[in-house]
Amino acid sequence: MDTMRDRFAPVVSRLLDEDPRVAVVLAEIGKDGFAEALRRHPDRVINVGIREQLLVGAAAGLALTGLRPVVHTFASFLVERPFEQVKLDLGHQDTGAVLVSAAASFDWPAGGYTHMAPGDVALLDTLDGWTVHVPGHPDEAETLLRRAVAAGDDKVYVRLSAQANGQGLAVDGQHFLTVREGRSGVVVAVGPMLDTVLAATEGLDVTVLYATTVRPFDAAGLRRATETAGTDVVLVEPYLAGTSTTAVSEALADVPHRTLGLGVGRRELRRYGTIEEHVAAHGLDARSLRERIGGFVRAGRVSVRP
Repeated sequence: MDTMRDRFAPVVSRLLDEDPRVAVVLAEIGKDGFAEALRRHPDRVINVGIREQLLVGAAAGLALTGLRPVVHTFASFLVERPFEQVKLDLGHQDTGAVLVSAAASFDWPAGGYTHMAPGDVALLDTLDGWTVHVPGHPDEAETLLRRAVAAGDDKVYVRLSAQANGQGLAVDGQHFLTVREGRSGVVVAVGPMLDTVLAATEGLDVTVLYATTVRPFDAAGLRRATETAGTDVVLVEPYLAGTSTTAVSEALADVPHRTLGLGVGRRELRRYGTIEEHVAAHGLDARSLRERIGGFVRAGRVSVRP
């Protein structure tokens, strides 16, 4: 199976052909995938070199002229390093762009901590008006990329990952999907965490929701699920643990509930290792998730006994 990032350049190259508003801004990373598109559209495929602040600033300038810029590099260089430009050049000027990241939280361990960005979604949460897509399969990435580019002049972040589920689902860029139904709690699996969550919750009496668009957060979808499954909610996110717990609290503000946020821990792992070793070290493998989710659900059942 190809990866989400394998789909990125071909999909956006077709969008360049289809829509004269689309422009691509790169900072060296990913430029080879746009070699042919550069020949066809030399005025709308721009490589600024290894200058990430300029990457975002140039995109904002293009947006001010009426173009729809698609901006791409590793997440740590797209959100963290040029955060001031994301905040001011896009946010403060009220201009839109599609930021498309690669490498996710730790998809290239050999790159070290400089190339890891588990805090990217939490950082964007400090800003207003961002849509955040976290696809879990290349087919979903293609769907959400097209939706993001077509989203007028909105500010959109598309978080691509080397980790993926076995099959894509029909995502609409707005709502959570109900993948499994139960009566002892709700587990929200974000993007590439779905297959692992399904394995971890096999035999547990829980509802599993699948989220590929996390901002705006589908509060109505979560509330509907809790009507039959109860208000114990577990979030399993492929980035910083607890990133969406506030969104859960706001969605269920008027009802008693418990929330468990699982994801990447704050402790820096100072050995490169493999993706699988990082997943296990953060407790995001199926066995660890089953222990943590099962324990949380069992504790909830005990707490409601008369």
